[in-house]
Formats: sequence, C-alpha cells, structure tokens
Amino acid sequence: MIMTQTFSILDSRKSMFKTMRYFFKASYCKFSPSYHLFLCRYKPDVIKGDMDSVRPEVKEYYSNLGTKIADQSHDQDTTDLHKCVAFITDNSPGSDKSNLCILVLGALGGRFDHEMGNINVLHLFPNIKIVLLSDDCLIFLLPRTHTHSIHIERSVEGPHCGLIPVGTPSTSTTTTGLRWNLDNTHMSFGGLISTSNIVDEDQVMVTSDSDLIWTISLRH
Repeated sequence: MIMTQTFSILDSRKSMFKTMRYFFKASYCKFSPSYHLFLCRYKPDVIKGDMDSVRPEVKEYYSNLGTKIADQSHDQDTTDLHKCVAFITDNSPGSDKSNLCILVLGALGGRFDHEMGNINVLHLFPNIKIVLLSDDCLIFLLPRTHTHSIHIERSVEGPHCGLIPVGTPSTSTTTTGLRWNLDNTHMSFGGLISTSNIVDEDQVMVTSDSDLIWTISLRH
C-alpha cells in the first residue's frame, strides 16, 4: 500500500484504513504524506521519494521507529510513485508478479500534472495490478492483452463508472454489465469516450484492442 498525499479517509474512516493496512502486508509512503501519518501515528515500512517536503522531525521520528528512509532526490526522471512501485516489485518475493496488487491512497485529486503522472505509472507497469484511490473514486488499468471480468462490490462501489483510452485510441471495445454498453465501439479523445456510465450488474466484462483506464465512484 502506498500513500501519496494527504487523504481524508484517514480522518473519517480510520477503521477502514486499519483494515486495508491489515490486508496489505507492507506500506510505503512518499514525501509529504509522512507528516499526516505522523499525526495519526501510523508507521509505514518505507518512506521513499525526493524528501523535498518531509519535515526533519518526522523523518527522525520514523527512522527511530525502524522505518526505512530511501532518499531518491538524485533521480529527477521518475515520479515518486514510480520509485515506490519499482521498489515494491524489486523487493517482492518470487519472479511472478501477476498476483501482486498495489493500492495507492491519495493518488487522485490535487494538481492535475501529478494525477497524469500517476496514471502514466499504470501504463509503465501494465502487468501489475495498481489501484489509484481517492475519497471519491478508484481507477486501474485494463491491459489490452485479455478480456477483463470486474466484480462490483456494490456496498462501496458505483454506480458511476467510465472506460477511458489514454495514450492510444481504441478501435474496438465491447462491454457487458453497464447501463450503456459498448459494442465494438471506437473510442478516442476528440471523439467518443465512455464517461458517466452506470454499472447495472455485479460483474462487468470488458474487451478492447487498446489499454483502457477503468474508473468507478466510491460510496460514502
């Protein structure tokens, strides 16, 4: 689990955060969120990034607790999220990463260029399940390599959703389980993209000749 910025779920849903912390064996924090975790007294396993906004007393506090501090300020060609994902994949046991799932808290909202940088990380690691999570929605990549079956947890997800081709157009996308399904539909920026759709079933099937971003709203 990676925390990328201040995330109000820590204030309003601490029990939910503790549950996620239980299921995700390792936690990682990049730059400024370390102070928010400091206030809540959560201990990340690693703080990694440019360290340009971490307070010295917070850095010292976690270092004394045994948190690994990984200063990557020398690398300005990759984002902090990229650094964290690479760290997790490099330090996960075994060569098969297909079952690895990385949850990124606070990845959406705030500066638009940061959001786009985080979405780009999904495309840089297409074989790893990376879920970007905000207070209002979650997104993850649907690689074009196979058909996707998405289970909808209706108690916390939906009803609004979207399928967005980022980077390259989709000449053919087909879905089931949506209010407005796609049938060999062409999607591209400057043309049609599937936004403000609604999930109608507990399972959504997606097949496309292009990588797509799947997004779904979260219930409060």
